[in-house]
Amino acid sequence: MKRIAVITTIYRYLSHAQHFADRFLVGYPKKGRWHRPNMEVVSLYVDQKPEGEQSEDRAREFGFSVYPTIAEALRCGGDKLAVDAVLLIGEHGDYSINEKSQVLYPRYEFFKECVKVFEEDGRAVPIFNDKHLSYSFEKAKEMVDDGHRLGFGVLAGSSLPVTWRLPDVELPLESEIEAALMVGVGGSDPMDYHALEAMQCMVERRKGGETGVAAVQLIDGEEVWQAGEDGRWSLELLEAALSRSDTPCGLTDEDGRTQDMIRNGELQKLVQNPSAYFIEYNSGLKATLLMLNGAVRDYCFAAKLKNELVPVSTQFFLTPTPNVTYSACLITKIEELFETGIAPYPAKRTLLVSGTLESCLTSRHQGHVRLETPHLNVEYRAPVESQHARH
Repeated sequence: MKRIAVITTIYRYLSHAQHFADRFLVGYPKKGRWHRPNMEVVSLYVDQKPEGEQSEDRAREFGFSVYPTIAEALRCGGDKLAVDAVLLIGEHGDYSINEKSQVLYPRYEFFKECVKVFEEDGRAVPIFNDKHLSYSFEKAKEMVDDGHRLGFGVLAGSSLPVTWRLPDVELPLESEIEAALMVGVGGSDPMDYHALEAMQCMVERRKGGETGVAAVQLIDGEEVWQAGEDGRWSLELLEAALSRSDTPCGLTDEDGRTQDMIRNGELQKLVQNPSAYFIEYNSGLKATLLMLNGAVRDYCFAAKLKNELVPVSTQFFLTPTPNVTYSACLITKIEELFETGIAPYPAKRTLLVSGTLESCLTSRHQGHVRLETPHLNVEYRAPVESQHARH
């Protein structure tokens, strides 16, 4: 049975630590049956313990220890690494926010504490890092490089690439993608990361594989609509993406009618402050993320493929709270990492998305300028199968 150390910022109701660690403690439904991982949480480090946090209660109930430092958690109070895997969750909690609206979660610092133990004890184990590796591309790159240097598996990212898709769309490897568009919702920096990663898991399957991002620009407000009229993003792809949404707002909320939000003008009425993230890839592909708070409540993707008249489109399906079973989809991938030591999809995807988001937010901070991004020449190949849930 694999022994797991949980390293987290906070452990409370509906936090990522609660969603993920609890499934290792009690199991979760999988393919129509109750699944209990052949793994045991043996130690926990929690950075913040506000009122209502659950770490001590979970420790008493399930018989593991909460340690005051990361090193002690990895060594289970002894003098040598005593776990087989690390579940690192630096999400939620009270942390500073910088001038780019990035929450300065200590994921890099937590990761480096683990690496220090690996180096001192002469053994390394797989690490799952929740969501983006770091708010800093340089720190994120160092984390991925540490895994290569010491030979341990690194998996990172969010649940959107592995949740269900409505409809069940998988772009073939070597697809010739002419344009792509993603619709997302929520605030920056936590939710736009989800949307960018969902878009990336689709476009990385294009012909030639992933070769990195050449330039980015982030614009806000009325300029977003003007950019659509000017052809910087595709109205056809927006229509295709919105057609997959189950949560149109406005008139649909009022009286249940279906609506063509683009042509009836409702979209501009509902979205008070739209944002457009323009991503120019080294391969020549141009992709756009539209954050449309107020119009829909889900995440949808569309792409134009060469020689295809109708865009391909899908919704990344997110099930409701408190169970959020899409988290279980991610747990299955974490289990695979912990069992085999090999990540089921490359951490370089997360590295590229982490750096792309940072550069987009820098664009906004510097007055919405277009930024060339030679540092984002991240190359990798997508997995043969998309890894999303199908059962």
